[in-house]
Amino acid sequence: MPEDVVLHIPNFNLPQHFFLLSSPTFSHLHSASRNDLLDGIKADQMAPYYRVVTSAGVLPLDQALLDSMDKTNQDALEKLDVRLAEAEKTEGESDIADALQARANFFTRIADKDRALEAQKLALDKTAGLGSRIDIVLTLIRLGFFFGDFQMITTHLAQAEELVEKGGDWDRRNRLKVYRGLHLISIRQFKRGGELLLDALSTFTATELVSYNDFVALTIIANVLTLKRVDLKKKLIEAPEVNQVLPELPALADLTKNLYDSHYDKFFLALATLEQTHLLPSRLLSSHTRFYVREMRILAYSQLLESYRSLTLDSLARSFGVSIDFVDTELSRFIASGRLHCTIDKVHGVVETTRPSIKNAQYETVIRQGDILLNSVQRLSKVLY
Repeated sequence: MPEDVVLHIPNFNLPQHFFLLSSPTFSHLHSASRNDLLDGIKADQMAPYYRVVTSAGVLPLDQALLDSMDKTNQDALEKLDVRLAEAEKTEGESDIADALQARANFFTRIADKDRALEAQKLALDKTAGLGSRIDIVLTLIRLGFFFGDFQMITTHLAQAEELVEKGGDWDRRNRLKVYRGLHLISIRQFKRGGELLLDALSTFTATELVSYNDFVALTIIANVLTLKRVDLKKKLIEAPEVNQVLPELPALADLTKNLYDSHYDKFFLALATLEQTHLLPSRLLSSHTRFYVREMRILAYSQLLESYRSLTLDSLARSFGVSIDFVDTELSRFIASGRLHCTIDKVHGVVETTRPSIKNAQYETVIRQGDILLNSVQRLSKVLY
């Protein structure tokens, strides 16, 4: 296999369908996902993965289909074992490494996790070329993503970074940025993850991990939350790669445009739509939905309040297209948690902004970090003495 060919294994559409089928919330998507999941399993003869999904109850077990796939896989594996044996007897190290890689890719394609992990590591040990070694480690990261194994992802991300630093080419460096960015977003580190995805926007090639449209969508979702307003326009709204895809992502187009243009009532509607279309149904983002929606609302409230010394509750409610009671309750919660710097005068129905002193904020940070340090020292002294 040529070094520049990246195999799209395992099939990353399948865990998303598995995720949707595992939740009754998405019952309106179950019919299509069930068909797509079964078709994908059949296409790659994924008998081990079929056992996983049927044991979870998301697909009914068809024993005849399972037996057929097992037979096909056994025949394919026997041929690969013969090829490897011949390479070990008569050919050089390079041919042996190729045979090991073919065997490892077979287990990866059918999503036999344990055997794929073992075979890929063996192929890695026998492979000499740096580019091929990086590709193997990236495949191991994809296996981690496929099965939601975060330990596997973090271990091999660190290994890939070490290899890339030794001389990885431009394409592999950029693909690794996407892998790292997606992992960071999956663990709620939207700022750093968004920076990496944005950096890879114009050079994206990692279609083995995520489709281009989904990649752009994730880039927008992460960065609209974390970029400053001036950077939002320059780096995202005016980016040709984003503008090319936005017509196919209307919820994200509305979200970004209305936040930047300060049309907060339309922004709230777009955020509610985004929650239903891109956040909750996403295997990657679903667990972060409440956090993301809350942070986006805080961002919008902050953006509006920064422009005024005071606002009436009525005008604030009308700006966001919600009731006075709703905005009063929500602002109170965010003020109490220290996320919004303002006060509510219920008697006069006014919200007054209170811009915090930078020096006071720095002082509070030092005090808080000092308390943490003292507690750590005290715990350590108990262990030592």
